[in-house]
Amino acid sequence: MLRKLFSHTVLYGTAPQVIKIANFLALPIITKNLTSTDYGIAGVVTAYTASIAVLATLGLRVVLVNSFYKSPNQFKWLWRQIYGFLILWNWIYALLASLLIYIVIPSEAIENKWTILFLNVGPLVFFGPVKVLCSTYYQIKEIPSQIAIRSLVFGLTTVTLNIYFISFLKMGYMGWFWSSFIVGMLTNASYFYPLNFVLKLKPIFNYKWRLLKNSLKVSLPTIPHYYSTYLLNSSDRLVMDVLSISTKEIGRYNVAYIVSGVMGSLSQASGQAIGPLLNKLYKEGNDEVAKHLIVILQIVFFCVSVCSCLWMKEIFQLLIKNDELATMYPLGIIIFMAFNYRPMYFGANSKLLYTEKTNLLWQVTLVAGLLNVGLNFIFIPIFGFEVAAYTTFIGLMYMGYAGFFYKTFKKITSARYNPVLWLFLTIVLTITVYMLVELNVVIKIILTCLVMLTGGFYIFKLNKLMDELRKEKRAN
Repeated sequence: MLRKLFSHTVLYGTAPQVIKIANFLALPIITKNLTSTDYGIAGVVTAYTASIAVLATLGLRVVLVNSFYKSPNQFKWLWRQIYGFLILWNWIYALLASLLIYIVIPSEAIENKWTILFLNVGPLVFFGPVKVLCSTYYQIKEIPSQIAIRSLVFGLTTVTLNIYFISFLKMGYMGWFWSSFIVGMLTNASYFYPLNFVLKLKPIFNYKWRLLKNSLKVSLPTIPHYYSTYLLNSSDRLVMDVLSISTKEIGRYNVAYIVSGVMGSLSQASGQAIGPLLNKLYKEGNDEVAKHLIVILQIVFFCVSVCSCLWMKEIFQLLIKNDELATMYPLGIIIFMAFNYRPMYFGANSKLLYTEKTNLLWQVTLVAGLLNVGLNFIFIPIFGFEVAAYTTFIGLMYMGYAGFFYKTFKKITSARYNPVLWLFLTIVLTITVYMLVELNVVIKIILTCLVMLTGGFYIFKLNKLMDELRKEKRAN
């Protein structure tokens, strides 16, 4: 199981988040031809479009996943009806997104507003939920290669297009929009044939409203839950725009988020890998094994984040060929370490999703998002845009750990996670790496080796214990 978790995480690491990774690898080349204003325009437009992105599927993905595990012989019939419904709904959603972009586009990009509008909604208008349905099927069937192959091809395409549009054609921020549009169209097109003709999941437009209403009763409460991801990861740039922070300063903050976003990509990849494994364990009643799997993933996150943040200054100097933007590495550390919330977030929320306790789930995550937004409105005018990194850290820690303290969660699981211990370790490690980032290279190499060896030792012990627990469960 541990081998499957790591191998699938590696494969999914080049999945939907590969665009972020590809842009990360292209930074040393394209940053020579970009300004803080370019980053600011892209950050603002992305922040606003992300503010309604959760409405694209109305949370129905949770219904798709649960139906696969709970109705393995009939799930395709339900999927086809949801497919047909979402195709029609996506036209309404595309109209809403277009109107929002038209209203909020920064003045510095006003001459390209119609092009930006089309490039952002184009893939959705032409293909609807094709990518969501097909990639979800491959994920829960544990066929990560289907996603990974596409990710590799389109990731390389993204890198090439960004370099071409930004560094050769000198298109600035428009290069990102064109690259995203082209890759979005190609990615959806690659999923269209297998979804409709290989898997035979063709849309049913004459869907049964009773079935759809029951599905929406489960899915709609998850919208605030998924919306919290936006409130925590993207809303800070929207708040800055509302507070009249300059586009240039928003761009500086956006650079720190793009570099540190690689940790976000790892968290998304690990979520895709561990989700099916956890659902299987819950179905078997193996809550204790599920807990050990979560703890192993948490240790992996600690090792990766600590080692990366020790070298954050050098990483920024290597990748950001702009002296002004390269100084943002301290914020990069805070944002990078904040993503350590993710494994424990899986520990609480995956069980809530599996048992369809979605009414509790959104309460935890939405409060975390609103906490982040509220703190930003209070402290950004006082301390400047940099404080948004710290408020994001606070919000993510709340979202990762609050679920453990609800009575409902304690009733549906027999495992005990010791969330206070893991939260304490996250805070201590964050403060530690923030203070050690200026050390000389030799000491950093020694510390990196010590962290990896220590993490490897505990992972080996926990994996052995997890195997013993599974054998004991089978024996009983």
